[in-house]
Amino acid sequence: MREPQLRVAIVGGGIGGLAAAGALVGRGIDVTVHERATGLGEIGAGVFVTPNSVRLLERMGLGGAIAAAGARVGDGSSYYRKDGALVAPILTTDSSGEIAAFGMHRADLLGLLADALPEGTVHTGKECVGFRQDTDGAEVEFADGSSVGADVVVAADGINSNLRGHVVEPRTAVHSGSVAYRGLIDAERLPWWTPGVSQLWMGEGKHFLVYPVRGGAQINYVGFVPSDEQTTESWSAPGDPAKLAAAFADWDPRIVGLLDEVEEAFWWGLYDREPLDRWSEGRLTLLGDAAHPMLPHLGQGANQSVEDGVALAVLLAAGGREGVEAALQAYEELRRERTSAIQLGARANGRRYDSAYPDLRDRDAEIAASATFRLWLYDYDSQTEAEAVARTLKTTVAAGRRGRATRAEHP
Repeated sequence: MREPQLRVAIVGGGIGGLAAAGALVGRGIDVTVHERATGLGEIGAGVFVTPNSVRLLERMGLGGAIAAAGARVGDGSSYYRKDGALVAPILTTDSSGEIAAFGMHRADLLGLLADALPEGTVHTGKECVGFRQDTDGAEVEFADGSSVGADVVVAADGINSNLRGHVVEPRTAVHSGSVAYRGLIDAERLPWWTPGVSQLWMGEGKHFLVYPVRGGAQINYVGFVPSDEQTTESWSAPGDPAKLAAAFADWDPRIVGLLDEVEEAFWWGLYDREPLDRWSEGRLTLLGDAAHPMLPHLGQGANQSVEDGVALAVLLAAGGREGVEAALQAYEELRRERTSAIQLGARANGRRYDSAYPDLRDRDAEIAASATFRLWLYDYDSQTEAEAVARTLKTTVAAGRRGRATRAEHP
């Protein structure tokens, strides 16, 4: 008799939740996504999609869509001192040189992930307000009075996850001491700007990042500045372009020229959390920012969420309904060490970018040497790593099934 199809409910319709849904659907698993907002989308925000997630998205059939909606970032990408002095190139491919990085608008990436899912997979206006589980299944309750039952619940609901408290004790988010101003400028307003590259300038307590999106039609900028104010984590809180321009007034003329064209900016408070010692409880597991919120200074928040989603799908497919808890434990063990290292690495990289060094030559040497760490990030294949673990998981689940059958025959 064929085993009933595994049912997975994902709470959170961001990049991680939708990528996980796509990976699960691709492995024949019944999945629904439940998003608190009334619609999918992001305002005024770019995302740097790096090779470690690009290869996974390509396998999901999204390579052409990413190339069409994004902007390939390549040779000429560079780190600079605040005055424009060149420090080092920015790595933009894996070690093969074949898998590239892309600048994308978050709304575009969310849209292509959502469009790849079967109709009716995503449900909006679903704010999670309750959760319960037992040995037979789990249930999520929503503010509108509805609920959904599943074999597995995936909390992909961000740094302020409503579900994380069912796994670990509440912990306070850690403010970085910085905030970011971010926004988009039409590239036609900056005809002198170098196309197709990512550029990052570093100065005392500040740094400034630029990369193209939407086929190069727009330029995404982010200015990181110090602040003790406990600001919102929202991507879309309005910022003051005049304050942003003043913060970088004595920097490279290229930045000054870009900021002269800024008419609207958004304000983003930068927070992370200490790495968690566990991600799962029974049939509930954490994914993306709910599990490992990280500062943006390695550009890995969204990319690690994609890695999570693919690894989780591989292992749930291997475990089936009988091996749910074993699959979630294997997922956590596979992912937790890597993401913890990246969380802490992002903090350290922020200090480099903000020039917290007595001698900037030491900082510049570390930046130049960072390509080795970037290759560790970009060459990693979450799917292949999970498939290796899945082989052992299948053996373990099958052995458990045989043991139960034997006990039933000979009580």
